[in-house]
Amino acid sequence: MNAPDRFELFLLNEGEKKITEKPFAGMSNTSDFIIMKEDHTIGNLLAEHFKQHPHVMMAGYKVAHPNVPEVLIRLQTDGTITPREVFIDVCKQLVASLGQLAQNFTREYELRRMAGAGDDNHAGGGGAGKP
Repeated sequence: MNAPDRFELFLLNEGEKKITEKPFAGMSNTSDFIIMKEDHTIGNLLAEHFKQHPHVMMAGYKVAHPNVPEVLIRLQTDGTITPREVFIDVCKQLVASLGQLAQNFTREYELRRMAGAGDDNHAGGGGAGKP
Protein backbone atom coordinates (compact mmCIF):
# COMPACT_ATOMS: atom_id res chain seq x y z
CA MET A 1 0.00 0.00 0.00
CA ASN A 2 1.28 3.49 -0.87
CA ALA A 3 -0.22 5.28 2.11
CA PRO A 4 2.21 6.36 4.84
CA ASP A 5 1.78 5.18 8.43
CA ARG A 6 -0.97 7.20 10.09
CA PHE A 7 1.28 8.70 12.76
CA GLU A 8 3.52 10.14 10.04
CA LEU A 9 0.65 12.40 9.03
CA PHE A 10 0.63 14.41 12.27
CA LEU A 11 3.82 13.82 14.31
CA LEU A 12 6.83 15.97 13.47
CA ASN A 13 10.09 14.14 12.89
CA GLU A 14 13.16 14.90 15.01
CA GLY A 15 14.45 18.37 14.12
CA GLU A 16 11.53 19.13 11.79
CA LYS A 17 10.03 22.62 12.12
CA LYS A 18 6.25 23.07 12.09
CA ILE A 19 6.34 26.29 10.02
CA THR A 20 9.01 27.66 7.71
CA GLU A 21 8.95 30.96 5.86
CA LYS A 22 10.53 31.49 2.46
CA PRO A 23 10.40 34.97 0.89
CA PHE A 24 8.96 34.75 -2.63
CA ALA A 25 11.23 36.57 -5.07
CA GLY A 26 8.61 36.85 -7.83
CA MET A 27 6.44 39.42 -6.00
CA SER A 28 7.22 42.17 -3.52
CA ASN A 29 6.18 41.83 0.14
CA THR A 30 5.36 38.16 -0.42
CA SER A 31 6.32 35.04 1.51
CA ASP A 32 5.54 31.36 1.24
CA PHE A 33 4.85 29.59 4.52
CA ILE A 34 5.14 25.81 4.58
CA ILE A 35 3.20 24.20 7.41
CA MET A 36 4.18 20.60 8.07
CA LYS A 37 1.78 17.80 9.06
CA GLU A 38 -1.36 19.75 8.17
CA ASP A 39 -4.00 19.61 5.43
CA HIS A 40 -6.81 21.60 3.81
CA THR A 41 -8.45 22.30 7.17
CA ILE A 42 -5.72 24.60 8.46
CA GLY A 43 -4.85 25.88 4.98
CA ASN A 44 -8.37 27.08 4.23
CA LEU A 45 -8.90 28.46 7.76
CA LEU A 46 -5.73 30.55 7.64
CA ALA A 47 -6.10 31.68 4.01
CA GLU A 48 -9.65 32.94 4.59
CA HIS A 49 -8.65 34.83 7.73
CA PHE A 50 -5.60 36.30 5.98
CA LYS A 51 -7.88 37.66 3.26
CA GLN A 52 -9.85 39.57 5.90
CA HIS A 53 -6.74 41.33 7.25
CA PRO A 54 -6.61 44.97 6.12
CA HIS A 55 -2.93 44.84 5.02
CA VAL A 56 -3.21 41.67 2.92
CA MET A 57 -3.25 42.01 -0.85
CA MET A 58 -3.38 38.29 -1.67
CA ALA A 59 -3.53 35.02 0.25
CA GLY A 60 -3.94 31.46 -0.93
CA TYR A 61 -2.92 27.92 -0.13
CA LYS A 62 -2.33 24.59 -1.78
CA VAL A 63 -1.77 21.01 -0.74
CA ALA A 64 0.55 19.37 -3.24
CA HIS A 65 -0.70 15.80 -2.73
CA PRO A 66 -3.04 14.09 -0.24
CA ASN A 67 -0.25 11.72 0.87
CA VAL A 68 2.14 14.61 1.58
CA PRO A 69 0.98 16.26 4.81
CA GLU A 70 2.10 19.82 4.19
CA VAL A 71 0.37 23.04 3.23
CA LEU A 72 1.93 25.91 1.30
CA ILE A 73 0.45 29.34 2.03
CA ARG A 74 1.43 32.34 -0.10
CA LEU A 75 0.81 35.69 1.53
CA GLN A 76 1.33 39.17 0.05
CA THR A 77 0.96 42.37 2.06
CA ASP A 78 0.73 46.03 1.08
CA GLY A 79 4.22 46.65 2.50
CA THR A 80 3.21 48.45 5.69
CA ILE A 81 3.80 45.22 7.65
CA THR A 82 5.56 41.99 6.73
CA PRO A 83 3.83 38.74 5.82
CA ARG A 84 5.30 37.21 9.00
CA GLU A 85 3.65 39.93 11.15
CA VAL A 86 0.29 39.25 9.45
CA PHE A 87 0.74 35.51 9.99
CA ILE A 88 1.41 36.00 13.71
CA ASP A 89 -1.43 38.53 14.11
CA VAL A 90 -4.01 36.28 12.43
CA CYS A 91 -2.89 33.24 14.43
CA LYS A 92 -3.27 35.20 17.68
CA GLN A 93 -6.77 36.30 16.62
CA LEU A 94 -7.74 32.71 15.78
CA VAL A 95 -6.45 31.39 19.12
CA ALA A 96 -8.48 34.07 20.94
CA SER A 97 -11.62 33.29 18.90
CA LEU A 98 -11.32 29.56 19.48
CA GLY A 99 -10.72 30.17 23.19
CA GLN A 100 -13.93 32.23 23.33
CA LEU A 101 -15.79 29.48 21.44
CA ALA A 102 -14.55 26.87 23.93
CA GLN A 103 -15.62 29.06 26.86
CA ASN A 104 -19.11 29.65 25.40
CA PHE A 105 -19.53 25.96 24.59
CA THR A 106 -18.50 24.91 28.10
CA ARG A 107 -20.87 27.45 29.67
CA GLU A 108 -23.83 26.29 27.56
CA TYR A 109 -23.02 22.63 28.21
CA GLU A 110 -22.89 23.20 31.98
CA LEU A 111 -26.14 25.22 31.96
CA ARG A 112 -27.95 22.47 30.05
CA ARG A 113 -26.50 19.82 32.33
CA MET A 114 -27.70 21.74 35.41
CA ALA A 115 -31.13 22.32 33.84
CA GLY A 116 -31.38 18.61 33.03
CA ALA A 117 -30.39 17.66 36.58
CA GLY A 118 -33.01 20.07 37.93
CA ASP A 119 -35.71 18.50 35.74
CA ASP A 120 -34.71 15.01 36.93
CA ASN A 121 -34.87 16.04 40.60
CA HIS A 122 -38.18 17.81 40.10
CA ALA A 123 -39.87 14.94 38.26
CA GLY A 124 -39.19 12.36 40.96
CA GLY A 125 -40.25 14.56 43.89
CA GLY A 126 -43.89 13.42 44.25
CA GLY A 127 -47.08 15.46 43.90
CA ALA A 128 -46.59 18.23 41.35
CA GLY A 129 -44.76 16.74 38.40
CA LYS A 130 -44.58 17.89 34.82
CA PRO A 131 -47.90 18.49 33.05
